[in-house]
Amino acid sequence: MKLTIIGLWGGYPAPGGATSSYLLEEDGFTLLLDAGSGSLSRLQTRKQLTDLDAVILSHYHHDHVADIGVLQYALLSQSFISYDGNVLPIYGHQEDADGFASLTHKYTEGIAYDPNASLEIGPFTITFLKTVHPVPCYGMRISNGDKVIVYTADTAFQEDWYDFAKDADLLLTDSNFYAEQDGSQAGHMTSRECGIIAQEASVQELVLSHLPQYGDQNNLVREAENYFSGKIELAREGLTWEK
Repeated sequence: MKLTIIGLWGGYPAPGGATSSYLLEEDGFTLLLDAGSGSLSRLQTRKQLTDLDAVILSHYHHDHVADIGVLQYALLSQSFISYDGNVLPIYGHQEDADGFASLTHKYTEGIAYDPNASLEIGPFTITFLKTVHPVPCYGMRISNGDKVIVYTADTAFQEDWYDFAKDADLLLTDSNFYAEQDGSQAGHMTSRECGIIAQEASVQELVLSHLPQYGDQNNLVREAENYFSGKIELAREGLTWEK
């Protein structure tokens, strides 16, 4: 299983960057996890848009879905050049009716996932945890039957992550605030809280993402190291994890 970071900023993209978006690959199958602002531009430096087999969304805040419309328009434009008859499935929850309805377009189809059940997409099995966020949002535990990646999406701290992320090979977290701050009202976590979850869940590796636009982001790693004894990396575009 291979994960590549496409977008890593919280809220809005830094110059030349993108907000939350991650590429998962296994056995020739390509799944895009969230499609934040700027992600389609960055994705195309690595993949053709027509190489996508599916998209799955954690929630409908713009910094996670802004480029869904861009993707739909791109597929429409591509159809004038060549069209193989495929319609791209985009998986999302139905707790935001308008957000879910926007997933269906001429060459995309919105498919509802049940957050209380496991979901099979290609070689991946995905289970969900509702996060603590101002709108309905779901973190995901993604397995290929051997390795496990847990993606917190956007969330304030909750102890439910300890069991949900238990023994994961990789924990990809929302780290939008520094250790001394309080992200709970905004529905985000601090570097300290990410480190605590990683330690309590006994994960192998921690990647801090959904990064703040201010301060020295490297301090997020230093702060998380006070609570987690395993490997920690700061998200960057193109960072690849493969096991």
